[in-house]
Amino acid sequence: MRIVVILAFLGIIGSLASALVYLMRDKGGTNRTVNALTVRIGLSIALFLFVLFAHHMGWIQSTGLVAR
Repeated sequence: MRIVVILAFLGIIGSLASALVYLMRDKGGTNRTVNALTVRIGLSIALFLFVLFAHHMGWIQSTGLVAR
């Protein structure tokens, strides 16, 4: 489970970094920055849905917060 989440985070960070590179190189001339940010949003939503699904299936357990 941790490997999947770590890989997803690395993909999100990589997509964000590539968007920054495209933004600096293209100066807004192409849609590569928008495409990279769209991929980042898609990966973020997929990771969120995967965590919800994993919790529903019982693969991960919520610990909750301790109220004091």
